Amino acid sequence: MAEPKCPYYQKCGGCSAQHIDYEVQLQNKVDKLKRIVKQEVDHVESDQPYNYRNRMDFVFLRHGIGFREKGHWSKLIDIKECSISNPRIGELLQEIRTHFIPCDFFDLHKQKGAFRYAVIRTGTNDSSISFLLNSDSTKLKYAIEKIQEFAQVTSATNIVVAYQDPKTDVSLSDDFFVVKGEDHLTANYLDKTFQYSTQGFFQNNHVMAQKMHKYVQTILEKYNTKEAMLLDLYGGVGTFGIINAHLFKEVLTVEAVEQCIVQAKNNAKINNLTNYEALVLDAKQSEKLKQVKDKPLYVITDPPRSGMHPKTIKFLNQLKPELIIYVSCNPTQLIRELPHFEDYELKSSALFDLFPQTPHSEAVLELKKK
Repeated sequence: MAEPKCPYYQKCGGCSAQHIDYEVQLQNKVDKLKRIVKQEVDHVESDQPYNYRNRMDFVFLRHGIGFREKGHWSKLIDIKECSISNPRIGELLQEIRTHFIPCDFFDLHKQKGAFRYAVIRTGTNDSSISFLLNSDSTKLKYAIEKIQEFAQVTSATNIVVAYQDPKTDVSLSDDFFVVKGEDHLTANYLDKTFQYSTQGFFQNNHVMAQKMHKYVQTILEKYNTKEAMLLDLYGGVGTFGIINAHLFKEVLTVEAVEQCIVQAKNNAKINNLTNYEALVLDAKQSEKLKQVKDKPLYVITDPPRSGMHPKTIKFLNQLKPELIIYVSCNPTQLIRELPHFEDYELKSSALFDLFPQTPHSEAVLELKKK
């Protein structure tokens, strides 16, 4: 047993494993993956068990700012600090608290009030705060003026105002404008530079994500890929494809979110790539990818927690790439999907603990064509 570091443990609905020694947490995750892959886990990576997250979504309360209460969607608790977020997020949270609390908070039951979320993110050398406002509020003008005042005094690099319908409970939005700085952040992975939207997805643990990218690159370096194509499925802003582009004749990143593909193409330019293409396409429509057929092919697939669509799995089995590297944030989903790859041998498996104090982790599987 361990002494939880967080004073809100078991009150907050977030991390649930702080009462377990971290070494035991990690072993539990490894054992779970071993049961799924039915062999030893070849590689395990972890880092610091606290202060690792680079993004936190805080909810405005009547007299504070914090998280949802454990087991109660509509109940909120005030948070002075979060033990799993990095220290920079804590500094910015205090700045918000000083400037905005109390505020015209969004009442979940009445569906009224202006301030809903403050999403704090940190890049390699920058930071952002996105204020999500209720688009139906009658006090939007006041709220925006308050945010503009804050932008003059905060140490955050970027300040963004976003809008969301009161009936939609998500913390990010495509409807936004910049008050200060830019609408993106920057991260450096393996000597490559990546820009990603303040309103989009990016890994929440920079240190461990970079270790995972290095491991994937090490797998690819074992193969003769110079005349081959890399298909980067569910590719986001292009991290896997861009990091490994030098190993391949050509690279194609596929992603359903148009905003990500715009950034992927920009990231390719930032990193001076000439053999890179990015395409807006839902992976379940991957049969439309004529340009990947009849070529020596390697695949990296990094789907969301729901896993790959059955049509995507079918397409990959028809393509028969030389290698499939499956990056999974939901190892349980692998139980359902691995049996469909009968023509592939599991050469190695690895676990990367991007989410200490929670039951979640990332798995990387190396599937070689038989």
